[in-house]
Amino acid sequence: MATSFTPREIVSELDRYIVGQRAAKRAVAIALRNRWRRQNCPPELRDEITPKNIILIGPTGVGKTEIARRLAKLAQAPFVKVEASKFTEVGYVGRDVDYMIRDLVESAIQLVRSEETEKVRTRARDGAEDRLVEVLSSSNSPGFFRPTSGESKDRLRERLRAGTLDDEMVEIEVADSGFPTFRGMTPHGFEEINLSEMFGGMNLPFGMGKKGKKRKMRVKEALTALTTEEAGKLVDSARGQRDAVPRAAQGGIVFIDAMDKIAGREGSHGPDVSREGVQRDILPIVEGSTVTTKYGPVSTDHMLFIAAGAFHVSKPSDLIPELQGRFPIRVELEPLTQDDFVRILTEPQNSLIRQYRALLAAEGVTLEFEESSVREIARIAQEVNDRAQNIGARRLHTILEKLLEEVSFDAAELVDKTVLIDAAFVKKQLASVVADEDLSRYIL
Repeated sequence: MATSFTPREIVSELDRYIVGQRAAKRAVAIALRNRWRRQNCPPELRDEITPKNIILIGPTGVGKTEIARRLAKLAQAPFVKVEASKFTEVGYVGRDVDYMIRDLVESAIQLVRSEETEKVRTRARDGAEDRLVEVLSSSNSPGFFRPTSGESKDRLRERLRAGTLDDEMVEIEVADSGFPTFRGMTPHGFEEINLSEMFGGMNLPFGMGKKGKKRKMRVKEALTALTTEEAGKLVDSARGQRDAVPRAAQGGIVFIDAMDKIAGREGSHGPDVSREGVQRDILPIVEGSTVTTKYGPVSTDHMLFIAAGAFHVSKPSDLIPELQGRFPIRVELEPLTQDDFVRILTEPQNSLIRQYRALLAAEGVTLEFEESSVREIARIAQEVNDRAQNIGARRLHTILEKLLEEVSFDAAELVDKTVLIDAAFVKKQLASVVADEDLSRYIL
């Protein structure tokens, strides 16, 4: 599914969640827009146009993964993240790199299934209400909901929709597939295996595969479970699989992290030999090949590959020439500054301060952050990153957890439900840890 957003609109959407890194946002925005442009090219030229893959270069915690993940969500595209370094583990060198494509197809199936489920959500909800009202109207067991004498099904449905029955207990029968899944070797490589597929519909031992199972739960939970079950009946799984395979092939995004870990340095020996072997295994996937999956063959010709790495020791030019040529766009992400930390804490739609406010609001606690406190948190994050290992914006998570540890622990018993966070509060909570360099390496 090619998005019709313009590059400017894509960058604007990414700005809602990611601070800075304009060059990287522009690069991925152009790559995404080119998919829409390709779909509008003449048919004889369409198949000849391949994506321009991207390498994002920058230290950890500057937004490389988040940019790719948000781009996929914006485009409603199947997305999978893999670690290139996994292929360098002892005994697993170059092991079945095709699994990233199989995982992408599974991601596409889940995406299509969720979209189809959303389309039938209203019908599924109505069917679930019918089943639940039937159970409620005939319930007379001790410990469970009992309708009042003469209460009609229509009245029960009204109460169900109003939410007045949410906390009542009920016993319902829900589907229980009973088919466990595990990751194992198939003729196509390592994949998720479902025992129902292995046994081809045979009767399974230990009672697995029963059609239904009685469960005790609250009415609110029962309505959710029944709605999910009814939606499953309405969605055509076979059609979903047929739609998902071309969706993965034409719109999939594969994010290969830690690419620098498999880049061999010129003139070196030993482990770098295996690194080159891993690169040569990845090369056919990136340049375009057909991967066999249990859902059928999948072409990688038009998938977008985004590689990322810090490249502190090695350089992109240390990759084998063939692989370098398959990543023509290279973007360097900028290290985060103290001012960037201030913006990260306050500007994004999912900023950390908004998240902590929402978490503690569940306890009735109101967190108020003064501007001075935000600047002090950013200053400490920058100082610890400079002094210890630089982990970018991830440092803010550890600092805020330490800062709000006491408030989070005592939230349920607080008498004063408004907590003011100012610069003095930040210094008081973190001064001893920041001052002790050895301790800050472990705590922050």
